[in-house]
Amino acid sequence: MTASLSIAVAQSPADLDGPQARMNWLRDCLHRLDGQQTDLLVLPELFLTGYNIGSRVAERAEPADGPSAQEIAELARAHRVAIHYGFAEQRNGRLYNSASCIGTDGACLATHRKLLLPPGFEGDHFSAGGNYTLFELNGFKAATLICYDAEFPETFRAVAQAGAGLVLVPTALGAQWGVVANTIIPARAFENGIYVCYANSCGHENGMDFFGGSCIIAPNGQELARAGKGEELLHARAGLDAVQAAQARLPYLADRLNLPSAPG
Repeated sequence: MTASLSIAVAQSPADLDGPQARMNWLRDCLHRLDGQQTDLLVLPELFLTGYNIGSRVAERAEPADGPSAQEIAELARAHRVAIHYGFAEQRNGRLYNSASCIGTDGACLATHRKLLLPPGFEGDHFSAGGNYTLFELNGFKAATLICYDAEFPETFRAVAQAGAGLVLVPTALGAQWGVVANTIIPARAFENGIYVCYANSCGHENGMDFFGGSCIIAPNGQELARAGKGEELLHARAGLDAVQAAQARLPYLADRLNLPSAPG
């Protein structure tokens, strides 16, 4: 029997005021999932802190195994759902824009630090990560790419070639960048033959409007679920057989090795 995952992607309100309000929203979200046999819940970029909060991000940062991680581990165990969430990570005097996945047993499966920081708020406050992050979940090899990371074909190609059949993308996509959610993310799924879960915030936060548009995309590039502009909880089932079929039908990952090198 092929591996499969029942996935939920949460599009949360951007104006949730502070970490406790965000944790309360997560608790409510998990209660809504009770009885639906969900394997994985994916939350947006910097979900625990808020995104457009300037220097307050340092005040809300925690180690990857800090109090919020421990609280989420308890929730994961209680609801039997793996939880993938964005947060500001404090480590060795530096801040990272990170995302962790906590398994159903409460253990941390992986923590990814955003590789590429766009200019502005993020470049001013965070250090860049230096490694791709892959982990196992219910027979899938999964990878995390955070927002801007996912807007480069090279990053998707790297994790797909490393065996990822599922890429989780927590994001904080502004309202003016809808082309990313609507066009680029489906293209990344199609050109690698993999599932992509794209989790954005919605609404307004301190002068920034978010696009919404969270989605779950199949390996053939088709939308399995797509959110609108408001708060929403998406559901879809991912099967490893669909990854295998897509990559066999269009062997981009193998055929790219036959391309000539870049012109000198």
